[in-house]
Amino acid sequence: MRVFVTGGSGFVGQHLIGRLVGAGHEVRALARTDHAADLVGRAGAQPVLGDLSELVEGDPPPRWTSALHGVDAVVHGAAHMAFWGPDDLFRRTNLEPSVALHRVAASSGVSRFVLISAASVASGTQRAPVVDERTDEGRPNIAYSRVKLATERTLLGVDTPTMTTVALRPPFIWGAGMSTLADFVAAVEAGRFSWIDNGRHTVDFVHVDNLTEAVRLALTRGRAGRAYYVTDGTPLPAREFFTPLLATQGADVRAARSVPFAVAAPLGAVFEAGARLLRRPEPPMLTNWITTFMGRDRSYDITAARSELGYTPSVDLADGLAEMADSLAR
Repeated sequence: MRVFVTGGSGFVGQHLIGRLVGAGHEVRALARTDHAADLVGRAGAQPVLGDLSELVEGDPPPRWTSALHGVDAVVHGAAHMAFWGPDDLFRRTNLEPSVALHRVAASSGVSRFVLISAASVASGTQRAPVVDERTDEGRPNIAYSRVKLATERTLLGVDTPTMTTVALRPPFIWGAGMSTLADFVAAVEAGRFSWIDNGRHTVDFVHVDNLTEAVRLALTRGRAGRAYYVTDGTPLPAREFFTPLLATQGADVRAARSVPFAVAAPLGAVFEAGARLLRRPEPPMLTNWITTFMGRDRSYDITAARSELGYTPSVDLADGLAEMADSLAR
């Protein structure tokens, strides 16, 4: 197949390109800069210089969209990802370009569109300890997730008779080369890291290689208009997951202090409200997102991904941690 990838220069994107090229697919990857073009090229893709923001700036579509002609599938992974910021920012950077790309892909003859969404679309007012695709998402508690949910609903609800659209919902994505541990490590080094309820609450996660395999499967499988949760299938208490994960970065949190959820939750709400009132560009040290993620049990049922995509996680925690430790040692 010919596959067009957005977000190819990022952590997930580079792994995805390698997976698709290794499976025999021809990959074209959008790149905003020469540096990004170099990264996707080294991963095995044909770079296409362009920017998603150009899609919403007017008509006609930018020249780079000609690269969509002759493409069988689009994998849309590019997104501005942050745990803080106003909804308008994420609508401009994520929702509007996604809708425009989806429209151009359909008009270019693309037959499959795979959106990489996020499991956090159900984190907020939805407090069930285990959720699946039938569970109402409620209202997410950060703008990134609210806009991800709006993007999903928009794209999955569009009538495109010649193009099938599916979405994948990964939770915390981990693996060698990940950058999302930086804030955790910085908090540990500054003495600001704390468990909530001693890290006993269940968290869920997906290794980057398991996620990219799910994407590969979604190129030909999955029902139109459906979203699928994709995890490693082995949720754990936060302490049992993050202690060895942070240890691969040289951070020891075994003796870190703990704060009760009954204290952390109202503190996070007050800190966040104050930061918003003052229009602070950076999040406070404790937010509603952190207390939700670390202070409430949450896992995702992947039965639908197993049955409809043929998805089976192949990388387990031990193997993934060993790979991360090896990469740090090098």
